[in-house]
Amino acid sequence: MPKPLSLPFDPIARADELWQQRWGPVPSMGAITSIMRAHQILLAEVDAVVKPYELTFARYEALVLLTFSKAGELPMSKIGERLMVHPTSVTNTVDRLVRSGLVDKRPNPNDGRGTLASITDKGREVVEAATRDLMAMDFGLGVYDDEECGEIFAMLRPLRVSAHDFDEK
Repeated sequence: MPKPLSLPFDPIARADELWQQRWGPVPSMGAITSIMRAHQILLAEVDAVVKPYELTFARYEALVLLTFSKAGELPMSKIGERLMVHPTSVTNTVDRLVRSGLVDKRPNPNDGRGTLASITDKGREVVEAATRDLMAMDFGLGVYDDEECGEIFAMLRPLRVSAHDFDEK
């Protein structure tokens, strides 16, 4: 897919200028617009890398989570909790992975109402290959060095804490 032509100006900076003229300076507007654009860019780049594996980044994340578990399986509710997504999204994601032969589902013997998702051997092969490809392109963040990536992580952490993603200790 050809890359779109670059604009001769930064549209987010221009929007910020126009915003200031109309409503006054609000640095958070320029920041959120930049973050949202960065999200679009990164999601497109990582999705392009995992697409040959018939994955989206969300499905890739679920596979990685399963590989991190001791037995290679987790309750669906735990997957949703760890990925911070709605139960319907987990079901959709896991069902697609099941159809691709990357994950199996079975009733949870420890919870009569729950379901366990487990990664298959094919799923392990796919997640290893996709991970190599994502690491080779630095997860789309190759324009930043290791220190800058750490700074980005640290800068966004208070936002995640304030959203109650986790209890900060």
